[in-house]
Amino acid sequence: MFHKISLIGNLGRDPEMRYTPSGTPVTSFSVATSEKWTGQDGQLQERTIWWRVSVFGKMGEACNTYLKKGSKVFVEGRMQADAGGNPRVYQKKDGTAGTSFEVVAATVKFLSGRDGASGGSGMTASEEDLPPSDESEIPF
Repeated sequence: MFHKISLIGNLGRDPEMRYTPSGTPVTSFSVATSEKWTGQDGQLQERTIWWRVSVFGKMGEACNTYLKKGSKVFVEGRMQADAGGNPRVYQKKDGTAGTSFEVVAATVKFLSGRDGASGGSGMTASEEDLPPSDESEIPF
């Protein structure tokens, strides 16, 4: 079986880089994607979905170096689900339940220029940079 997810959105926070126990760099950041539509009442509606993204290896290092909060990116990869195949569920600070949509990136393209303007500079992770499906190597 196979699945792939593609996202275009903006970083919600600066990337954070860590290392797996074996020394592989892994960078994580959040990406917001939005959709807009007109409701039946004629009012403009908008929904934003937040995605947690993990990028391994040299691509992760590049993301940590060149991306910042607000950067526009194209991310392609696979969803990381819990043992039951669902988004991860956690308890928010206010006590309510929340879900986390997580993506392990195979490709990250930087769509913002150095000054934040649209650009086309892209980088791609190689297969060697992708982590094994075993979650024991992920440091968070």
